[in-house]
Amino acid sequence: MVENVEASIISLLERFVEEWGVDHKIGPGSAIVADLEFESIDIIQLVVAIEQKFGRRNMGFDELLMKNGRYVDDLTVRQISNFVGAKLQLVPA
Repeated sequence: MVENVEASIISLLERFVEEWGVDHKIGPGSAIVADLEFESIDIIQLVVAIEQKFGRRNMGFDELLMKNGRYVDDLTVRQISNFVGAKLQLVPA
């Protein structure tokens, strides 16, 4: 279920930020850059962690991270979860 995808991603994010001292409760609306203070290298590590968690390589995160040839400024947990769910064919693309 999509909720399980979202819960798994939140769990991964919590592990990423627990040592950073970020004081923000992670939820579906949390933005990974603005709220969780992710930098570009952290996003790459998150992508790898998500692909490992769900056992799917090359999920095509460039589709999510780039729009019109430019990198997006930020993403919410829900956007990431919906993308992963669609790639896992849990929700319509």
